[in-house]
Amino acid sequence: MKNGWIKAAAALPRVKVADPKANTDEAIRLCLRAEAEAVKALVFPELNLTGYTCADLFLNDTLLAAARGGLARYLDETAETALLSVVGLPLAVQGKLYNCAAFCQSGSLLGIVPKTEIPNYAEYYEARWFAGDSGTPETVSFDRFENVPFGSELLFTCREVPALKLAAELCEDLWVNIPPSSRHAAAGATVICNPSASNETVGKSEYRRDLVRMQSARAVCAYIYASCGDGESTTDVVYGGHGMIAENGTMLAERAPFEAGKELLISEIDVERLAHERLRMNTFSPTFCEKYREIPFSLPVTETKLTRPIDPRPFVPADGGERAKRCETILSIQAHGLQKRMECAHAKKLVLGISGGLDSTLALLVSVRAIDALNRPRRDVVAVTMPCFGTTKRTKSNATTLCEKLGVDFRTVDIHAAVTQHFKDIGHNPENRNVAYENSQARERTQILMDIANDCGGLVVGTGDLSELALGWATYNGDHMSMYGVNSSVPKTLVRHIVAYYADRAEETGETELAAALRDVLNTPVSPELLPADSNGEISQKTEDIVGPYEIHDFYLYYFVRFGYSPEKLFRMAVYALGDVYAPETLHKWLVVFLRRFFSQQFKRSCLPDGPKVGSIALSPRGDWRMPSDASAAAWLAEAEKTMN
Repeated sequence: MKNGWIKAAAALPRVKVADPKANTDEAIRLCLRAEAEAVKALVFPELNLTGYTCADLFLNDTLLAAARGGLARYLDETAETALLSVVGLPLAVQGKLYNCAAFCQSGSLLGIVPKTEIPNYAEYYEARWFAGDSGTPETVSFDRFENVPFGSELLFTCREVPALKLAAELCEDLWVNIPPSSRHAAAGATVICNPSASNETVGKSEYRRDLVRMQSARAVCAYIYASCGDGESTTDVVYGGHGMIAENGTMLAERAPFEAGKELLISEIDVERLAHERLRMNTFSPTFCEKYREIPFSLPVTETKLTRPIDPRPFVPADGGERAKRCETILSIQAHGLQKRMECAHAKKLVLGISGGLDSTLALLVSVRAIDALNRPRRDVVAVTMPCFGTTKRTKSNATTLCEKLGVDFRTVDIHAAVTQHFKDIGHNPENRNVAYENSQARERTQILMDIANDCGGLVVGTGDLSELALGWATYNGDHMSMYGVNSSVPKTLVRHIVAYYADRAEETGETELAAALRDVLNTPVSPELLPADSNGEISQKTEDIVGPYEIHDFYLYYFVRFGYSPEKLFRMAVYALGDVYAPETLHKWLVVFLRRFFSQQFKRSCLPDGPKVGSIALSPRGDWRMPSDASAAAWLAEAEKTMN
């Protein structure tokens, strides 16, 4: 439960139709097993104590009495468990029979939710036996419990984790045009429980899956769905035991229909994430409704063992096909944005610095695509290489090959003399290779690009990426500045894959030399090349040795900006997702670096040039990330330090 993770389960028991004793035994067994698995919220299928397919037997007093007795025994025999469980049974109340979900915990009956929408079409005949939630009493008596809350508008709220609020809708409720879960979510529910009985027909499971996933997205909630299966009557239809746990549009876990095993489908719900998402989205409309009643309950606060997938590379799809689609989409967005800016600025040329590194390579590829879309000659792209103290033969060679094979206007401006003169002008000793030594080169390059653009009526294309902006790994008023930053919302981990995608396409079209150069760029260490090469002429200044692996920083960037996670939670997630590659001490070290740099370098992001947003994370101050440049990181750094103690 720490950090907002709640272990949840959909129970998919084998039932015996019209045998509440056997079904209660099975429910007790699974509840005790779920408790042993540290589950905090457990949902059984619809009418699991009797079986869903009892038909006219639902109107028989013997079955109804046995079901009541089964629930009473379930409460007694699970009294030592702390988890909250949702059990299905038919219940007669004031002369009407209801299809109900009973919320049980530690031997107490917290509340009972009747089904709202009663289907009576095709193979469904529920209106023959059950009443809907209309005109129901507010409380009922059950066994030794008096004044048990009864109704569909009940919220079960955890005292220890206030963001954990559960509500229920039953089966058909999900399929109507305005599901009760939409109202529940607006009233504050973050977890929707759905005890269900949905039979299998061709294509139905896919539709059902989409319903659950999309309703969790629409309602910004978690959704636990448990449908009956093994043991139900197959007189006319067959039930497959479909189980799902979804969270805000993502399927966390699924037991497919007829899948063997998985009588407990378990995953972890992140209620902190859901609460943050609702705060962030001003279009999510909380609605106070006096009809809703909150029923408090308590859970022991424990550390939840994670089993749910946490993407170690959240910007990069793991599936190759999806990754290729994303790369193509991003290239199209970048090129279209640049094309529009070029048209509006009446620019005659696109001017950019080409270093032979990843970012400038991507910017070059985008520029070529934009020029092609405008049906203009590729010579309208002016690519300038500006060698200085740290430029290596490898990067210069790659830059040359790329520009030649792409057919752009390739120019070389050696800046050794200009920077050396600048050192004299400001009284800097060139043997002192401090930040002034490095940044003088970066600013000289930007000045050259701006002046060339002015001279040819061009527009300077920025090359810096999202990861560099997050860490402030850019020279203020140097490579930090441009007239349009095409890479400004593309993280470094994704830049690499987009260039690789382009290389694959070049290989397919027979452009082997271009593909080879692109692949060598991919294999070149990331570096600004502002310090002299080593004795072998190789790159000596490697960015990831200085600021840390971009794989780690992109992980922290995504979850920090997108979901507002705390340093404690970020570190725990990183150990879980990246722990097979990096030691905890390494992950902690770079977490501290990330937080310190992210806060201290905000001033560079406060005056970014325009650039296209390509994903859910961007740092433009004009809409995506607004933060005071003098905000203190003290609270975040203090929490980060505690994570290793």
